[in-house]
Amino acid sequence: MFQKISLSFFIVLSLFSFSQTYEVQYTNSYNGKVIPDQTPVLVWANEKENFILNTKIREQKAAFPFEITKIEKPSNTIISYAFLKPDEIISTSDAESVAKQTFEFTDETKKILGYNCKKAVTKINSNTIEIWYTNDLKIKGGPSSLGQSLGFVLEIERNKNSLLSASSIKKIKKTDIDKILSSPVTSTDQLGYKDMLWKSRFTTLKVFENETINFSGDSKSDSQIKRFANGTIILKKIKFPKIKEGDNIFVELKQQSNGDAYDRTGTVFFIPQDKKESFLDGLENGVKTLPVYDNGNGKQYFGVTTTENFNPAVEMMRFFTAFGISKFNNLQLKDKTWQTISPYRQDITELKPSLSEKELWIGTFIGNYDKGGHKVSLEITIHKSEQNIHKNNAVIPLFNSLNIMEMVGQDYATMFNKDKGLTVEFTLEKDLENAQLRYITSGHGGWENGDEFVPKTNSIFIDGKMVFSFIPWRSDCGSYRLYNPASGNFGDGLSSSDLSRSNWCPGTVTNPNFISLGDLKAGKHTIQIKIPQGPTEGNSFSSWNVSGSLLGNE
Repeated sequence: MFQKISLSFFIVLSLFSFSQTYEVQYTNSYNGKVIPDQTPVLVWANEKENFILNTKIREQKAAFPFEITKIEKPSNTIISYAFLKPDEIISTSDAESVAKQTFEFTDETKKILGYNCKKAVTKINSNTIEIWYTNDLKIKGGPSSLGQSLGFVLEIERNKNSLLSASSIKKIKKTDIDKILSSPVTSTDQLGYKDMLWKSRFTTLKVFENETINFSGDSKSDSQIKRFANGTIILKKIKFPKIKEGDNIFVELKQQSNGDAYDRTGTVFFIPQDKKESFLDGLENGVKTLPVYDNGNGKQYFGVTTTENFNPAVEMMRFFTAFGISKFNNLQLKDKTWQTISPYRQDITELKPSLSEKELWIGTFIGNYDKGGHKVSLEITIHKSEQNIHKNNAVIPLFNSLNIMEMVGQDYATMFNKDKGLTVEFTLEKDLENAQLRYITSGHGGWENGDEFVPKTNSIFIDGKMVFSFIPWRSDCGSYRLYNPASGNFGDGLSSSDLSRSNWCPGTVTNPNFISLGDLKAGKHTIQIKIPQGPTEGNSFSSWNVSGSLLGNE
């Protein structure tokens, strides 16, 4: 009888011991100071498994997406769970990383929350990580996958400045993990998991996917994408969500040659439709239906300046294609491995007031005369952020001289051959505080003496007073040689893509300048752009593509 009771007792004791779970809470500090308003890390650990989460997840108040990590014992297999949406959970497993961890063990000891701890050191991506662990709890675990095989990790310090330290340890009878992991879970591979988790952290607006921009009479619009100017312009209507004050916006375009071997001007733009006329009218009815700008040189420039009833296309990003990337990668050179795609990515957060909750035509243009042309993919991403650099609540389009409709007769921007340059009159309905001009410029044309290769001063005047003057120039073009397989090579050992240019390089983005204008009062104003454009030489001429929008707070 005694033996049976004792055996039953030991069985119950063993089961109780096995099911004993510790709840350990951790606090983050930086440079010796506890980080305020933090969400503490939480670990549930027993002999069978460990769960790593935080207190907001336990309370089911965490913002999506968030992660929970499970370590299965004794294999030390890491199961990662990503909660992308309320009813969308994905997972992946890793049975190798814990076993691959290496440590340098020291003789240093100290007590943390009354437990005897030893120190081990490791390096990860040039970071020195010090781990303090204890064997007093008789189980292994910790607040990350690091050190799971050592003991119970109570403290992790990175580079002597970032510290995660246990602040409380208690025994609990039950965790809430069954409530948290109550929805179905979809398993995936590790790369797929990382990709889905990363993309769930921001909003992606797909605009174009592997679309052709070429020069062909066969280019036709369909139900989703409009094509104009013999296929050199593609257009799609996109609905933007509400974009919050602290959010960041990026535009990203990927481009490859589909037959065109040359460097070409490209632009991503949207069409304001808040006035009686818009740039879309010119696309649909002909460029000469748009308002004309006349600087007195005998030419007419259509659709380039704002008027009472018209706003020009707003340039989101200007880019320049490389010489034949991808299509001409067969043109081999020793010790050169060509890139296969040109990526262009730019922060356009300052355009937020014109995008938030708007339905807009988004377009891409690449000037070319090739039937194969180019392949492009375009997306716009919106990211939550606490950093609010651009605080403007207004975007006012002023001018855009880039001849987007070049292939249906829109003239090159040669208006800078007269002292008048590009002069725009505009009216502010309200005072504009902290006004800035978002100004993009690049010089083109000619050879040797052309403005593409000759530095020229750009001067900006407001109401007759010069407010900014600079020489836009790029001298880093040689950095992008591996994007330019079809670039011509010269007798002096340089390639065409190496040459410095007027604010652009083959295969790059041209960044905007943000020019401070101070406070502008409501009423009429004049902005003027002056550039000493070079003279025409035979069939060779120079031109300048400039675009500008006024930013500020009304």
